[in-house]
Amino acid sequence: MNQPELTQQALSILRTGENFNWVVITLLALVIYVYTNEYSKGNFKGIAAGLSLYLVHWFFEILNALIQHFSGHALWTVPTGTSFLILVGVGIELSFMFAIAGLLLSKLLPEDPKLKILGINNRIFMAVANAALFSVIEIFLAKTPAFHWIYPWWGSIPVFITVYIPFFVVSFLCYDWKPKVQRQVIGGLLIVDVLMMIIFAGILGWI
Repeated sequence: MNQPELTQQALSILRTGENFNWVVITLLALVIYVYTNEYSKGNFKGIAAGLSLYLVHWFFEILNALIQHFSGHALWTVPTGTSFLILVGVGIELSFMFAIAGLLLSKLLPEDPKLKILGINNRIFMAVANAALFSVIEIFLAKTPAFHWIYPWWGSIPVFITVYIPFFVVSFLCYDWKPKVQRQVIGGLLIVDVLMMIIFAGILGWI
């Protein structure tokens, strides 16, 4: 399938309910359970890691949708296989995964934030390692009908460097920041994402 067909296929299901599946409700319950469970345990650092990654994820998805608007094609797109396509490159199932990814993977962080692994600060090392894992998984996804890298120059290496490393670096650094800084960063990201959605999706209808 060529680029115009993939893009048009994705846009044809953008924010429509025709493919809705009840599994979405179960996944939402899972996300709520994960966060309420960690909240009850007082794991606020993990929650900060989870929310910061999720909000960075949304910023990148909005940018991808804007690229589609201005160039005609997004860098990545989801033409099929989702119960609800939120933006051109992200279905609701994928978004729910990213909602808990930072929180869950922060549990693998060493207790000492200054510990080095192979001479590298463990937070940075773990961020790069997880970014590499997600990039490899995306290679498989790109071979399925449900997910596509549109441009030939866009693939696992650009995704690794420009998308997943920022995701996990922000998440794992946020894990150790003081609560006030965590609130400022998470609140700032939330405001930016909400404003971008209101302007570009709601008012202008670009995405």
